[in-house]
Amino acid sequence: MSESNESPRLTNTEEAKPRRRRGPILAIAVILTAIITFGITALAMNILNRQIEAEVPYARVVDVDETTLDPSVWGKNFPVQYEQFLRTAEMGPTAGHGGSVPVEQEPTDTDPRTIVSSSRLEEDPRLVTMWDGYAFSVDYRHARGHEFMLEDQTFTQRVTNERFNQPGTCMNCHASLPTVFSELGDGDREAGWNAMNAMSYEEAREHVTNPISCIDCHDPETMALRITRPAFVEGIADYMATQGIEDYDVNTDATAQEMRSFVCAQCHVEYYFDGDANNRLTFPWANGMLMEEILGYYLIDGHIDFTHPQAGTPIIKAQHPEFEIWMQGTHAQAGVTCADCHMPYQREGSHKVTNHHVQSPLLMINESCGTCHSASEEELESRVLTIQDRFMHSRDVAMDALVQFIAALETARTDGTPADQLELAQSYHQAAQFYIDYVYSENGFGFHADQYEMRILNDAQNFILQGQLALQGQDVGTVGEFLIAQGVNLEGPSADVEAAAAGEG
Repeated sequence: MSESNESPRLTNTEEAKPRRRRGPILAIAVILTAIITFGITALAMNILNRQIEAEVPYARVVDVDETTLDPSVWGKNFPVQYEQFLRTAEMGPTAGHGGSVPVEQEPTDTDPRTIVSSSRLEEDPRLVTMWDGYAFSVDYRHARGHEFMLEDQTFTQRVTNERFNQPGTCMNCHASLPTVFSELGDGDREAGWNAMNAMSYEEAREHVTNPISCIDCHDPETMALRITRPAFVEGIADYMATQGIEDYDVNTDATAQEMRSFVCAQCHVEYYFDGDANNRLTFPWANGMLMEEILGYYLIDGHIDFTHPQAGTPIIKAQHPEFEIWMQGTHAQAGVTCADCHMPYQREGSHKVTNHHVQSPLLMINESCGTCHSASEEELESRVLTIQDRFMHSRDVAMDALVQFIAALETARTDGTPADQLELAQSYHQAAQFYIDYVYSENGFGFHADQYEMRILNDAQNFILQGQLALQGQDVGTVGEFLIAQGVNLEGPSADVEAAAAGEG
């Protein structure tokens, strides 16, 4: 049999096998192509939608400008945010130690309110001893929401009591002011601010109508966050200079994320009224923002708020330093802002908006904490309450020690204690009370920077111990020496360095 040169022919079965393999591969390829094409199209549409949202962030129903104080007018353009803003009138406690419990009262000629917040003086009578001789020993209540900030300031006994002569400077954090500044300064807002600072409270109150409003934090043309309080503009520039950044202009140099804290820090800060400059509102940050740096600033400046009648000590009254304390906490170090927790983002249809209710994160744990933490709401709440409870325990121990120290100083003033021993002990009282008052007046109850606040309380108790030893005539150092050992610079252009080192304001 002769051999053929033709290749053997494939059977029908052998021919079918490659065709059956190509069918599924082609189908898979078509499906994958469709999925990829759909994904790319969806991504492109999403990007386009976001670009459109950025170009047209809201429906401009009405025009707002630098004279539009009434938030209801802004609310026509931003109905969701305005509806949330109105809820700042709600009252109630949080799961922790904060919040405002409504209390009924009989209206009077000097106070027409029928509902107020619960009294912190009644809850803790030690505060009356600590602030004896000062306005806060007469009336100090849990803060209500932003809706009440002007009303509650107008009718607090700290203002209405004839014993206290409050300046117009107080208005900086309780009223809507950009337009007021412009009117008082004939278009120059800083001049208007200085004019208001120099007024009495009653005079300044005649110029304001609204509590903090949209215009105080937002540019009416672009809606971008902005700083409208000259005190913060100056204060943050002073602080940035301590960090090696000269000529800092917060409204041009701050990032959008930083502004989500800075707008809050216009008010939620430590401050004082510079009596040598017509009660000019001043933030004591030229030395830095650490506790010891702020005390060092006051020792250099010589500022005091009142003299304690029992102890005879010149006292520095702390305000509400939420911003300074938050700066030392883990959340600030991680880039988390005030608004991220107290005004968290939420979705409204296709838009992401900032919740303008402005409330405790404990009242919205999932939105505030759950964005970063995967634990359950119950566990997250438990973590917060544990931190606050431990802080409250340490604060109570320090407060008890302070009250006992004040009693010891009162006795020492009448039992023949040598003047040098008494003065040294009083300088320690000044430092200890300022430290304790600083964390007492801060409204985070230890949460904003728990370890830092524990250190402040430890230092305060050390001041009390050193003061007690000084009363006994033992050889102890000075407050100034303690601060210098912590790296505080007590030298300044107008400083009496020897007096500062001795702890004498």
